[in-house]
Amino acid sequence: MATVWHLEVRGLAELVPARGERRFALERLIGPAPAVARALYAGVGADYHWADRLPWSDAEWAERIADPRVEFWLASEGGTPLGYFELCRNDPETMEVAYFGLLPHAVGKGHGGQLLEAAVRRGFEAGAERVYLNTCSLDHPAALKNYQDRGFTIIRTEQALRTVSVT
Repeated sequence: MATVWHLEVRGLAELVPARGERRFALERLIGPAPAVARALYAGVGADYHWADRLPWSDAEWAERIADPRVEFWLASEGGTPLGYFELCRNDPETMEVAYFGLLPHAVGKGHGGQLLEAAVRRGFEAGAERVYLNTCSLDHPAALKNYQDRGFTIIRTEQALRTVSVT
């Protein structure tokens, strides 16, 4: 059984900046190849039971990538990918951080807060009035704290009877 937390930030004024300077480059991936999107998803999610997209075909990945509501952003340092986030505008006022995380070699090096701050800022820059995400007890032990440290508040908690795949 896993605990799932639904969290939100309701305005840029609620965002708490991460400490220190960002040490990575951030770029929007416009139309990444399905293999790139799949590799980021699988690499970030491998340790956290992300499984819902593992069986996706190239056509399913291409459909998600082509969705005009979706943005993929890559963090890298010296040309080496560190992690990514995927945003999805589910309605005119709301941006979901659909997927977010670091690749294993980048975990524990202070990038998580900076990457999350960048994701939230992008959501508000895109015109959202609310940015939300989900996480669960299968995620990295510091994930929930990172979200709350950036200003997210828990709006709902639930128990999942099966392995879940959430950000």
